[in-house]
Amino acid sequence: MKIAVVILNWNGKKLLEQFLPSVIEHSKEASIYVADNNSVDDSVSFLKITYPLVKVIQNSINGGYAKGYNEALQTIEADIFCLLNSDVQVTKNWLAPIIKTFKANSSTSIIQPKILDYKQKEYFEYAGAAGGFIDKYGYPYCRGRVFNTIEKDEGQFDDVTDIFWASGACLFIRSAAFKSLNGFDETYFAHMEEIDLCWRAKNLGHNITYVGLSKVYHVGGATLHENNPTKTYLNFRNSLFTLTKNANGNLFTTILLRLLLDGIAGIKFLLELKLKHTLAIIHAHLSFYGSLPRLLKQRKDTKSKINYYQIKSIVVAYFLKKKVIYNSL
Repeated sequence: MKIAVVILNWNGKKLLEQFLPSVIEHSKEASIYVADNNSVDDSVSFLKITYPLVKVIQNSINGGYAKGYNEALQTIEADIFCLLNSDVQVTKNWLAPIIKTFKANSSTSIIQPKILDYKQKEYFEYAGAAGGFIDKYGYPYCRGRVFNTIEKDEGQFDDVTDIFWASGACLFIRSAAFKSLNGFDETYFAHMEEIDLCWRAKNLGHNITYVGLSKVYHVGGATLHENNPTKTYLNFRNSLFTLTKNANGNLFTTILLRLLLDGIAGIKFLLELKLKHTLAIIHAHLSFYGSLPRLLKQRKDTKSKINYYQIKSIVVAYFLKKKVIYNSL
């Protein structure tokens, strides 16, 4: 089974200096690539001089996570792609449980390992934790992370289980599946494109699996910090994109209630004196309205839409019912 570990880089020389050595040391079973998104720092020259055995792919533009990987993976031949953020430290034998699971389950197309916080290694990390799910209104949450409540890793998720979405921070996917899905939706640029990819995969009958015996440590927010309004804009906009394209049932009611919930989030930001984040949500909604014709066409082209949510509203469960950890949901 030929595995390609592909790290997307944009002006990330410092991150490569810090984290690439762990990938090289613990990934003997794989070929390692760095896909550079047209960096303007000296990332590429650093790689070619310091790590000549690491294959460098130079993308023509910075098209974000989605286009960056779409462009790079076209040039790589492998059975399995591992899409790995540049701010991830991998661990000894991290690949073995992943390979074993792929070999044992031909219907499994996507796998996520356990993702822990690099800064607080005993805790799960926000972006993925122990595997992702989504509620009826398109709000994502994870085993080990519901909104901003992050659990300590006490072995409660040392399992192998089906999940709904895998984190783009460390996502393994069969190359045949990636190609059959036509890769990521490039209009997303960054954030939530992996949820859209996973949802489209689920709609086509692919299985997505979490493997808790494999673990990595993720810094998180290395490209866009959570306090950056651009991140708020992309998260809210792309979530609406994903919901419109893929959700089953009465789309009008679902989207209407989702927009109302977004409005409440905007008011919350305003009360916290985070005006730029409130404006980011408004901007996201305007962009969504402008994109509706395209999204509805993509929805029409999606023949099968599965029942996608475990619980109706993670917002109600978390904020009103005070169910703040995954196993209480």
